[in-house]
Amino acid sequence: MENKYEIEYTKQGDYYMPNLVLEKEKIVLNKYGRMRLKFLKENKKAEYMIMFTKGTLNKHLKEIQEIAEERINIIIEQLKKQNNLTEEIKNTDQLYWVGMMNNFRNTAEGIILRELIYV
Repeated sequence: MENKYEIEYTKQGDYYMPNLVLEKEKIVLNKYGRMRLKFLKENKKAEYMIMFTKGTLNKHLKEIQEIAEERINIIIEQLKKQNNLTEEIKNTDQLYWVGMMNNFRNTAEGIILRELIYV
């Protein structure tokens, strides 16, 4: 039997079965992905095990961290507009600008943690 697809087979009884292995997707978890994973392991064990055995855990974590990053950026931009924090302020009063940006990031992260990570 010619093997043009380079698939290896194992004989089991009278049949040749292909040696198929699913490739696991390698993802790099950022802060929010790691936080979500920890939360699932510690607080939602059944949900974690279901996703792990079905192979959907990595997809879920990747989705959560992408949504979290996107939402944080949107919330920060909204807060900058509401508080009139402009690039001009950044150039004239850097300490004030950095302080406000840190406050905005903390506020945005708090919202994300409540809405996305710890649910």
